[in-house]
Amino acid sequence: MPGVIKRAITKDGSARLIITDSTDIVKKACDIHGMSKTMTAVLGRALTATSLMGSLLKDRDNTITLQFRGNGPCGSIVCVGDYKGNVKGYCDDMTVELPPNSQGKLDVGGAVGRGSMYVIKDLGMAEPYIGVSPIVSGEIAEDITEYYAQSEQTPTVCSLGVRVDRDNMCYAAGGYLIQLMPGYDESIVDILEENVKKTGSISRLIADKMSLEDIAAGLFDGIGYEFFDEFDTDYHCGCTREKYLRSIAGLSDSDIKGLSEKEEPVEAVCSFCGKKYSFSIKEILETRENMRKAPDGAGNE
Repeated sequence: MPGVIKRAITKDGSARLIITDSTDIVKKACDIHGMSKTMTAVLGRALTATSLMGSLLKDRDNTITLQFRGNGPCGSIVCVGDYKGNVKGYCDDMTVELPPNSQGKLDVGGAVGRGSMYVIKDLGMAEPYIGVSPIVSGEIAEDITEYYAQSEQTPTVCSLGVRVDRDNMCYAAGGYLIQLMPGYDESIVDILEENVKKTGSISRLIADKMSLEDIAAGLFDGIGYEFFDEFDTDYHCGCTREKYLRSIAGLSDSDIKGLSEKEEPVEAVCSFCGKKYSFSIKEILETRENMRKAPDGAGNE
């Protein structure tokens, strides 16, 4: 089954909920990257968060990139999403495995460490929007909450979860954002906090086959609300041979000279999906020459 995002809003417009079952997305990431249990939880949470955040983009051509640059052993984490919640992602080291943390859970925070989280939104403007906030725990959800509070001044609750079996494969994953809207009724804050506490782990609920509608009903218990849209999501990488060829052909003169002197095919591997592309020096040079002959701006990605 594909992943799915559902969105709801309280009837008075005080709060909105974006909720997802991202199990299929994380399963596909497991198949592509062959991750350890710990890293399945790390990348799975980051992919889920990016999917939720991406669904808040306004236009079809908008994209969001979520980066964690922590000092933990997994290195950097990079996830990219679109306005429909489709995502792709990778970590520098997919093999990191740590002992359980003090709560007996997969040590996501230990793998990520401390550092900075970057949210880069390409909104079709001359320059992308870049928001930066500290990694407060490395557990991903708390860091997303901190980002919205600091960079977008939007009171937010973020919950993320990934369940992994003995074969390092995800069998349940999901998450949600609850955000207070401008002019919200303060009387709902205590209700939402109590409901979030009672709801508990979203990955456990998904593993128990609870529907997103039922989870939402618990989160908005005592508050009138309605769903206003839903859409399927997927792990999707749009890489192509042509894009990689043009990227290599656009390298500096010194880099191109170095590649030419080796007289060997040039291989590129996509970090997001693992596809491999091979190029001869001849076609790289021909593409480079064609790019130089093109009118200003023509042929550029």
